[in-house]
Amino acid sequence: MRAIFQSLWVRKLTGKPVALTIADCESDARRIQLPNYATGLSLCAVESKVFRTRSDVDAPERFTAAAMPAFSSLLKRRFAARTFEAMPESEAMAFKWFTTGDEAFPAAGEAIRAARQTVRLEVYTYADSALGQRVRDELVAAATRGAQVRVLIDSVGSFNLPHSFWAPLTAAGGQVRWFNPLSLERFAVRDHRKVLVCDEQVAFIGGFNIAPEYEGDGVTRGWRDVALRVEGTLAVELASSFDTIFARADFRHKRIFRLRKFAAKRLVPAHDWQLLLSGPGRGRNPLLRALHRDLAEARSVQIITPYFLPTQRLRRKLARAARRGGRVQLILPAKTDIQLSLLAGQSLYRRLLKSGVEIYEYQPQILHAKLFIIGGAVYVGSANLDPRSLRINYELMVRFENAELASQAREVFTKMLALSRRVDLDEWRASRTWWEKLKQRWAYFVLARVDPYVASWQYRKLRN
Repeated sequence: MRAIFQSLWVRKLTGKPVALTIADCESDARRIQLPNYATGLSLCAVESKVFRTRSDVDAPERFTAAAMPAFSSLLKRRFAARTFEAMPESEAMAFKWFTTGDEAFPAAGEAIRAARQTVRLEVYTYADSALGQRVRDELVAAATRGAQVRVLIDSVGSFNLPHSFWAPLTAAGGQVRWFNPLSLERFAVRDHRKVLVCDEQVAFIGGFNIAPEYEGDGVTRGWRDVALRVEGTLAVELASSFDTIFARADFRHKRIFRLRKFAAKRLVPAHDWQLLLSGPGRGRNPLLRALHRDLAEARSVQIITPYFLPTQRLRRKLARAARRGGRVQLILPAKTDIQLSLLAGQSLYRRLLKSGVEIYEYQPQILHAKLFIIGGAVYVGSANLDPRSLRINYELMVRFENAELASQAREVFTKMLALSRRVDLDEWRASRTWWEKLKQRWAYFVLARVDPYVASWQYRKLRN
């Protein structure tokens, strides 16, 4: 085995094509290697007719010789060729923004209806509602026509959803897993990611959950959120990331796995995007590293987030960007579903406002969008700027460097800015009573100190 692992991973940077036929995959080869393409499915090694994908190195999901024909069929569908060539460094990026549930959910349903091979859905909250039933029925139809359908939902976020809700899907051949089943010993760490991937060609990322409060225009009714539809190799990487989390949904880690970086905390680079995967445990957080790097030199910062409690280092970088002449604009909620989070975020207003940071509060409805525009970089996904997203939960963000996408993102920001009220420093000082200050400081202590401590303690105590 040591010889096999020494030979793993042919670097994509070499640019060398690898001639490997489908027959090679089905043969009783002792060892075969493929480069780690941006597709996210690299065959690492075959020994005694047992092979693993890259995600399998981090998630113990084995495929035996009996699965080889199916895997070969997948390779044929994905690459439509009998040999593998080095992929180009860039590709034309296709994307579309959605800023309301009335736009996003029909588009997602259309993608599910068009899927013929695979559908992967991962959300934090899934509610038994008219919307939830419509989406489930679309998934059942996809499974009935032969697509492999897998759904991953969080046990806390979807606490009120009965397991029987998924009976029609499982009867049709679909798979449903609940992330980190409820237990007092490990309830703190959650899967907060939201992603839909169809046929590994089309994907949706953003903040939308499958619940009735997300339906509407975000102004007269329904929460305000943002989603992005993408195509290409990013969709394949998102599918691979889903597979890794799906395989670990029971959240029972052996001690040895906690001593090394878990695959859910990593960066997947490409020419004009980076997939930033974060979670608890050892290793640096790719999202935090990217934010620190971009904020260090940024002259323009535009952030929309519903739960605002960034680390002290991030707060310093926001303040420094404003003090050195940059424009820093934050759109935060005026209304919330988590009052403790709103109070904790407001405890930071005074110092940020004194530094020149502009703070706006979105007025019409509850804000749930996550969109960061820092210089020419655009971040979209599930993460908030709070300790849970930055240190505790499993999150998924994509950082883009694309001029057209950045221009459209700024349009999204401008439209939300027009529906927000600017917070004035003098008015803010005058409006805060000693009781308000006490509540805000207590909320900060609970969310910035107590909650991360409990989550870290539970993660360290995980058992088989």
